[in-house]
Amino acid sequence: MLVFWKEKLTILAVPKTGTTALEHALGNHADLVVRDPPQLKHAPVYRYNRFFRPMFEKQGAPDMETLAVMREPISWLSSWYRYRARPFMEGKPNSTARMSFDDFVNAYIKGEKPGFANVGSQLKFLEPRPNGTEVTHLFRYDDQEAMIAWIAHRLRRDITLERANVSPKVPASLSPEVERKAKRKLTAEFELYASIPDGGRHVKA
Repeated sequence: MLVFWKEKLTILAVPKTGTTALEHALGNHADLVVRDPPQLKHAPVYRYNRFFRPMFEKQGAPDMETLAVMREPISWLSSWYRYRARPFMEGKPNSTARMSFDDFVNAYIKGEKPGFANVGSQLKFLEPRPNGTEVTHLFRYDDQEAMIAWIAHRLRRDITLERANVSPKVPASLSPEVERKAKRKLTAEFELYASIPDGGRHVKA
């Protein structure tokens, strides 16, 4: 999570959406960088609303805006699958090294997920709160040029992103049958992604 106090902007770190590269590019210019623990670094909207928003409001920033990135759901799951297939994970309960992507996705869309497929949900991460707290600026992962341009304009500085925390290159093809099942089970996730226009979705204050 990156906080820019004067610009009144907080960049939320949705896992597997390139936020580590943003942290590397902008961390030295942020007023607050939350790197650990992971529960706070990757604080979803509900945790931001509970812990960070009240703190910012008490310090005189009731109009702090938030920005987040959402990745196409199958691509997002593929990144998790490949990330947990690293040699470092070999032999650990959450390793995906010896399973197919079909097996991983089937496990993810179960009601009770096994540990290796318990990777959270972008939909849950981005879910607005009853008090109106929501992501102010939401971009698609595949629309990074627009996102970078928007952030650069807002922060008034050039941004150069370098690849960071990249998942290894592991075959991750999904059968048509499992893809159809995933789209049926994760309908709301796909609908949210499809609702984000080119240039991002921006909530007016």
